[in-house]
Amino acid sequence: MSARETVEIGLNRFARRGYDLDEVSIVPSRRTRDVDDVSTAWQIDAFRFGIPLVTSPSDAVVSPSTAIAVGQAGGLGVLNAEGLWTRYEDPEPVYRKLRDAAAAGAPPVALLQDVYCEPVKPGLIGERIREMRDAGVTTAVRVSPQHTEQLAPAALKAGVDLLVIQGTIVSAEHVTTQGDALNLKQFIADLDVPVIVGGAANHTTALHLMRTGAAGVIVGVGADSFSTGDAVMGIRVPLASAIADAAAARRDYLDETGGRYVHVIANGRIETSGAIARALACGADAVQLGEPLRIAAEAPAGGIWWDSVAAHPRLPRGGTSAPVGPVGSLEQVLLGPAETSDGRTNLFGALARTMAKTGYSDLKEFQRVDLVIGGAIGGGLR
Repeated sequence: MSARETVEIGLNRFARRGYDLDEVSIVPSRRTRDVDDVSTAWQIDAFRFGIPLVTSPSDAVVSPSTAIAVGQAGGLGVLNAEGLWTRYEDPEPVYRKLRDAAAAGAPPVALLQDVYCEPVKPGLIGERIREMRDAGVTTAVRVSPQHTEQLAPAALKAGVDLLVIQGTIVSAEHVTTQGDALNLKQFIADLDVPVIVGGAANHTTALHLMRTGAAGVIVGVGADSFSTGDAVMGIRVPLASAIADAAAARRDYLDETGGRYVHVIANGRIETSGAIARALACGADAVQLGEPLRIAAEAPAGGIWWDSVAAHPRLPRGGTSAPVGPVGSLEQVLLGPAETSDGRTNLFGALARTMAKTGYSDLKEFQRVDLVIGGAIGGGLR
């Protein structure tokens, strides 16, 4: 690592300099393009999508019906196989309890922990997947690494199209003295469906996860406006740098394998259409969104947001939000038209316009756009 990449934070202690998305700006080139000639399509394995969207597996924004709606809008809806929809036959009373608690502000984390005490029922995993499959969309469910071997068989038996193995931080090599650890490489090799795995925080981890045979690697630790991972564990990942690192790992793995391409999916504080564009410009193939979707009328929690780790029984690492009113339909949030100028609706229509303004016709070309480092909006470099 060169001196240019590190700063001395104290005597003989160095840290690598990292950049967040809001410290990176896209630079237009000499060419522009008609927006109607731009494609935001994205394909992973045999599955093609109209927009580069993978939803966060949060019960706040994804139910079977919203996963279907996301699929019909061109994205990939990911249902949490360890969430409310697989713990309760009818989770609507749970959502109602959370919405009632939100009348006085954000529902307490203790309430989240309580409702997630109900055991996961593997039979419900199959039922939810079949409901999504019957609607004709690509199906995906998320399992945590520690429960993959227990719960994945039910998803596979139901015919899930894509399996997402996701935790805050996932490595290809988990060391434990408490029984056998999940061997990702062996597990993925035995499957007939593509796997998306993550999150990774640097080049080394991303490359190791690619070597497991994964079709996609999630980059970032999923930090959002209500995440407390930094305060609880001291972990923060500057996402622009992490994406660039993973894109470099993707190139290395492409050379190593003679042509196997693994997709990079950015996951972090991506809240506006501008952040989506910057994430893709840094090298991501798609983005994972959760909190920005809570303003859609179809969001099952009625505008409340929480990440799955907020309900962790021993160490919650996130809070719940007070509810916000719907701004529009899910289709309006994703594809427009926008009625406000804050970058929170028509998320992927805005991406297409950014690509047109910089002269690129598809996402792979757009990854070559010029970038500069500049002061974040509202302040200097952090």
